[in-house]
Amino acid sequence: MSEDSQYRLTSSDEYEEISSEEVDRVVEALDRLIEGVQSENIKHYLEEAASNIYYLVYEEEEDLADDSFEQAA
Repeated sequence: MSEDSQYRLTSSDEYEEISSEEVDRVVEALDRLIEGVQSENIKHYLEEAASNIYYLVYEEEEDLADDSFEQAA
């Protein structure tokens, strides 16, 4: 199994509703974990995971805000 195929979403996963509260809680937990890690490699992976999880909810909101701004201009 290739590494890329592990991270591909199925069509049913693409529409999973994820609450911002859950995302905030998980990102907070990862941030606390990052603070206690010494390895820069592990920190990098944890930071990447936190960023990816954050954008599960907030990327769409930012895109909508950008679209609204562009339409108003």
